Amino acid sequence: MSDPVTPKKGWRPTRRQFLVGLGVGGVGSVGALALGLPAIRLSVARAVDDGLMPSGKSLDPTVWFELFPDDRVRLHLPKAEMGQGVHTALAQIAAEELEVPWARLEVVHANTAHGPVDPRGTSGSTTVSGLYQPLREAAANLREMLRAEAARQLGVPAESLVASGGTLSVRGQPERTLRYGEVVARHTGAWEVPEQPPTLKQAKDFQFIGQSMPRVDSEAKLTGQGVYGYDQRLPGMLYGATARPPRLGSTLRAAREGRARQQPGVVEVVIGEGFASVAAESREQAHAALAHLELEWSEGEALQQADIDALTTVKDGEGVLVQDEGDVPEQLGRGKSLSAEYRTPLAAHAHLEPQAALVEVKPERVRVWMSTQMPLNVRKQVAHALEREEESVEVTPTYLGGGFGRRLDAHAAIEAARLSRATGRPVHVGWTRAEEFRQGFFRPPTHHVLRASLEESGRVLAFEHHQASGDVLFSLLPEAASAVLGADFGAWRGASIRYAMAHRRVRAQRVKLPVPTATWRGLGLLANTFALESFMDELAHAAGEDPLAFRLKHLGEDELGRRMRRTLEAAAKQAGWGTAAPEGRARGLACSVDARTVVAQVAEVSVEEDRLRVHRVTCAVDCGLVINPDGAIAQVEGGITMALGSTLSEQIALKDGQVEAENFHQYPLLTMRNAPDIDTLLVGDGDKPMGLGEPPMGPVAAAVANALFALTGKRLRSLPLKL
Repeated sequence: MSDPVTPKKGWRPTRRQFLVGLGVGGVGSVGALALGLPAIRLSVARAVDDGLMPSGKSLDPTVWFELFPDDRVRLHLPKAEMGQGVHTALAQIAAEELEVPWARLEVVHANTAHGPVDPRGTSGSTTVSGLYQPLREAAANLREMLRAEAARQLGVPAESLVASGGTLSVRGQPERTLRYGEVVARHTGAWEVPEQPPTLKQAKDFQFIGQSMPRVDSEAKLTGQGVYGYDQRLPGMLYGATARPPRLGSTLRAAREGRARQQPGVVEVVIGEGFASVAAESREQAHAALAHLELEWSEGEALQQADIDALTTVKDGEGVLVQDEGDVPEQLGRGKSLSAEYRTPLAAHAHLEPQAALVEVKPERVRVWMSTQMPLNVRKQVAHALEREEESVEVTPTYLGGGFGRRLDAHAAIEAARLSRATGRPVHVGWTRAEEFRQGFFRPPTHHVLRASLEESGRVLAFEHHQASGDVLFSLLPEAASAVLGADFGAWRGASIRYAMAHRRVRAQRVKLPVPTATWRGLGLLANTFALESFMDELAHAAGEDPLAFRLKHLGEDELGRRMRRTLEAAAKQAGWGTAAPEGRARGLACSVDARTVVAQVAEVSVEEDRLRVHRVTCAVDCGLVINPDGAIAQVEGGITMALGSTLSEQIALKDGQVEAENFHQYPLLTMRNAPDIDTLLVGDGDKPMGLGEPPMGPVAAAVANALFALTGKRLRSLPLKL
C-alpha cells in the first residue's frame, strides 16, 4: 500500500463567498442596492482597496497531501511557481502544522484532476495570504488524523501522543514511537477527517514560518531538471505553428493549403474558422511551412501611436466614481489650486519564456501541459475548442518562465489541441519571441488628470484624481459584468487617495482600445502611483515643505495611517533622508498601498551624459507576517527591478497597425549593469501575511521622478522618463 492518503477533490468557493469577497454580496450589498448602481460601485471599490478576496473553508487534507510508507510527504499546490518562491512559502506553512522534517517534503503543481483547484489561479498577490489559513488547517487536520490512527495502533489515548519531526511518540515514553510512514503503512480502510477544526500552533512555537528556508525548486532548476512549458516533451510528438495576422485588427477571411503540406516535415495542415495551422516534425519546419499557405486577411487597423494616445485621454464628466468623500467640486475652488497631467504607455510582459503548451488528444481524455497561471481557464477553453466535456480535459501546470498576468491566456493550448486532434499525436506549440511581442496583449496606456487645492497652512483641502485607461480585467470578464461595475477595478488599482483628506475623489474612465490589453504585474498600480505620488511631491513643493514631512502631515491616526507612517519613516531613515546626498545625486520619495501591503521607497539618482541613472533604491515594506524573509526580499528586489525597467526604457509603440518591437533589441530591459543597489527593510508585524508579489512595483516610478526633480528641477510626467 504505497499511498493510501491521496488527493481526491477540488476546492471551489461558493458564489456567495466570491461575491462577499468582492464586497458585493451579503448584508452590505442590500444597502447598496437600495442606493443604486453608484453606491454598489463604491462598495466594490472599498472592498477591492481593502484587499478583500474570496476565501475557502477548512479543507480535506487528502486533497493536498500524499503520504508514503518511506516517510515522504508530497504536497500538491494549486498555485503556479513562476519564480516568485511561493511553493517554498506554502511548503513552510504546511510543514509547520504537519510537523514534518523539511527534507521529507516534496512539492508539486496540482493538476485539474489530482489535488486542490483554485478558481482564482495565481494572481493578485493573494497566493500566500489567501492560502495561509486553509493550508494550515488542512495540514493540522492531517496531523490529527495521523495522531488518531497512531493512538489506535499503539493502544493509547490520542492526547498522550506528541507529534514532532514526522513521528508520533507517547509522552514520557520515547521508546513508543511511530513514524508517519509506519502509521500510513499499517492503516487499513478509509481515513476520517476530523469534524472540528484542530487547534493551530501559536506563533511562539513556529519552527518554519518566519525562517529563510531554502527554496524547494532550486535544485531542479539549477540542474536543469525543472520542466517548463517550452521544455515539455512526449514520445512521437509534433510541433505546431499558426498563421498570425499581419496587423492589429486583421482577421482571416479565407485560407487554402497552397503548398504547405508538401513542405519538408509537414504532417498536417488544419484550417478552420479564423485560423490556419501546421503540424510538423520540428518547430522550424512548422513555422517555415506557414509561408506556403494561401491566406487572405482583412485590412485591419492602420493605427499609429498618436491614435492610441488620443483615445486614452481623460474626458470631463466621463467615468465612474470609485472614491468620493466630502465636497471636492466646492473645495477645489478655494485656496491655492494646482493641476497636472501624467501618462504611461503600452508595455509588454517581456517574460523569459514565451507561451507554450503540449496537448495530447485521445478519445477518452485530453491531457494538457502548459505554463499557466490559471489551469481551470485553460481546461475550459480547450474543452470548448474541442467540443468536449470539461471533465475530460486534464491540465497540468509546469514551471513558468515568468508570468506577470500574461499566463492567463490559453491560446497556445487551444492551437496545440486542434492540431493534436487532427493528427492523433501529441503536439507542442511554443510561440516565438516575435509572436510574443506582436500577438500577445499589453499593459494598457493611461492618462491622469490631478487637481488639488492647498490651504495657507500647507494642508491639502481637496484632492481629485481622474484617470483613463484601457481594459485590464474587463478584457477577461463578460460585458454584463463590465456594465455593472462601470470601471475596471484592475485599471484603477492603486488609484485611490490614501492620505487623510476631508475632500477626495477618484474617477476611473474606461477606454475601449483597438489594441488588446489586459493584466500586467500590479495591474494599474504602477501607473496610478506614478501619477498620485508625483503629484503629492508637486503639492509638497508648492507648499514649501519637505516631501516626507508633507506626507506624514497628511496621514490619519487609524491603523493604515500608522502603518504608512512607520513604513515611510523607516525607508527615509535607512536612505539618509534629510542628509546631503552624494555629490551629483538627489533623492526622491514615494509610497503606496496595495493588497493590504504598505510600501515606501527612496530612490537616489544622478544624470550621467544626459541619461538618468538610479544608484540606489531603499524600500521599506509592511506586509504583515513574513513567511520566508529571504523570499520576501527577493520578491521586493524583483518587483523594483521590473518597475525600474518600465520607468526608464520600456514602451510598446505602434506604427502602421503593427507593434514596432519584435525582440529585446527593440524593447530594452533594465540590464544588470544599470541595476541599482536595493536595500530592503521588512517592517511589518501581525499574525497574517499580506500580498507581496506586486506591491513593490507601486512607488518606483514616482520615487525616481521625484528624485530627478530634486536634482534638476525638471518635472517629467510621462513614462518612460526621458530627459
